[in-house]
Amino acid sequence: MSDVLTPPQGNTATVKEPLKPLGKVLAVTSGKGGVGKTFVSANLAAALAKRGHRVLVLDADLGLANLDVVLNLYPKITLHDVFTGKAKLEEAIIKAPGGFSVLLAGSGMVEYSRLTAEVREDFLRIMGGLVPHYDIILLDTGAGISDVVLFAVSLASEVLVVATPEPTSLTDAYATIKVLAAQQKRHNIRIVVNQTARLGDGRAITTQLQQVLDRFVVSEPGRPLRLIHVGDIPSDPSVRQAVMRRQLLMQSMPGCPAALAISQLAGKLEETVIRQMN
Repeated sequence: MSDVLTPPQGNTATVKEPLKPLGKVLAVTSGKGGVGKTFVSANLAAALAKRGHRVLVLDADLGLANLDVVLNLYPKITLHDVFTGKAKLEEAIIKAPGGFSVLLAGSGMVEYSRLTAEVREDFLRIMGGLVPHYDIILLDTGAGISDVVLFAVSLASEVLVVATPEPTSLTDAYATIKVLAAQQKRHNIRIVVNQTARLGDGRAITTQLQQVLDRFVVSEPGRPLRLIHVGDIPSDPSVRQAVMRRQLLMQSMPGCPAALAISQLAGKLEETVIRQMN
């Protein structure tokens, strides 16, 4: 695994000070499940890797991990093994289709469903060992505002919220953004709208959300909470086909509308986020 990760020098288990928020880390999160967050994370990673970046996706949805399903991977060693000391960090990192690296979580990790001191220390130790070796790390978090999800998001210097035009998704996205602004003092939060029907839908939705936030969320003087629309991913039957086949859309159908939109998203994030991180 030396081509994927060189083991960090020194004992990374002795992290005493919080490492948050970490540069080069982008949290991909959502207010509710089923909006395509893991699909976006995986295909965005492939698009960024194609642009020459060293990318790792960490499956931070410890209770309901499904990144392995999306990528059709069957890991022998998972994040759970690293947390429990059964394996070294570098042993758990594998290459995914699409040219990026992944650190997969084991599904049903009930003991990690609550934010204990041990979970915090484990996360900090893992992130401290990963950050020096990649141009960008994507944290594919769980959905919602549980303590574990919010802690995972707090480790990232940038946040990308995935939403769909459905009212329930937008309501939950608003709630998530409101909590991130209040608890983590976030002032810039990026949003991508998945499964849009028409060109311009995502920007209109972002504008509506911004108006609600401006009305009901109190910002620090001179530092307003700003939603940054970074793209739409149109409804596309190719997405369902790729998901059912457990294939990356960026590899199986790179010319379809959704894949082209993800390529554009990667380009925008490269210009506005990654170059500032490195």
